[in-house]
Amino acid sequence: MFRKRSTDDGDELLARLSSLTAQARERAEQQRSQVELAIALQRGMLPRDLPSRPGLHLAVRYAPANQGLNVGGDWYDAFAMPDGRIGLTIGDVQGHNIEAAAFMGQVRAALRALASVTSEPGELLARTNDLLLTLGSDLFATCTFLRLDPVTGVLESARAGHIPFVWATADGKSGVVHDMGGPPLGIQPGMDYRVTRHRLSTGGVFVLLTDGVVEGPSLHVEDGLAQVVRLAGIAAVAGLKVHALAAAVIKGADNVGHDDDAAVLVVGHDGPNTPAPPARPRAVTP
Repeated sequence: MFRKRSTDDGDELLARLSSLTAQARERAEQQRSQVELAIALQRGMLPRDLPSRPGLHLAVRYAPANQGLNVGGDWYDAFAMPDGRIGLTIGDVQGHNIEAAAFMGQVRAALRALASVTSEPGELLARTNDLLLTLGSDLFATCTFLRLDPVTGVLESARAGHIPFVWATADGKSGVVHDMGGPPLGIQPGMDYRVTRHRLSTGGVFVLLTDGVVEGPSLHVEDGLAQVVRLAGIAAVAGLKVHALAAAVIKGADNVGHDDDAAVLVVGHDGPNTPAPPARPRAVTP
């Protein structure tokens, strides 16, 4: 003989299911709000305009990771300094959440503020490192800072645990800049960051990027960098625009095998001027 389930039991079950559904919706809404806030922070902290100088060309591409809660803290920046030189930086904050996006804003703001005190790349990274440590955050950031003289083409760089950048020249040479870097920012006080000097030649390019472009489960970092070297070399020899090169490089993020922030900053200089054709003699009427 079957015992009939009471109406009260059914009502209680429905009430519990309704409560669980409401809680799940509330958590999903909170997570969605956090992602939207983190993306807004990312966009608000990235520069709206890039500095312009005769013969100098800058191009950027940025693809934020915004699948689920996987929001990171990659950034790029370019700004004019009081002495007429240009500061260029790219970096990556550890972690993929709203805290990483907020910390990214603090790092970028610190670099800009301290660049008005000292623009020497090594000292600037050292001061930024010490300043970030006073904030008491558990996060850290990798970073590359470059100081470029647009008149002479001299470029000085310092790295804080960041992936090396790529270079290429119009005569067909290209490679990876394997300079001596220091530890990431925000880990240990009193760190030194060595500075290396380069020259941006006519028709040459430098490509700065974050590891989301060249490294992941499906792509080894050495293979990813080699791919960027090849693209930069082709672009420099062919005289392609820096925007075209930046667009080609950012596509590498599709091959790394995971969803991560990806940022690219390309610095280029005008190619050789094409000599004007000889003037044709004109007929002279008496």
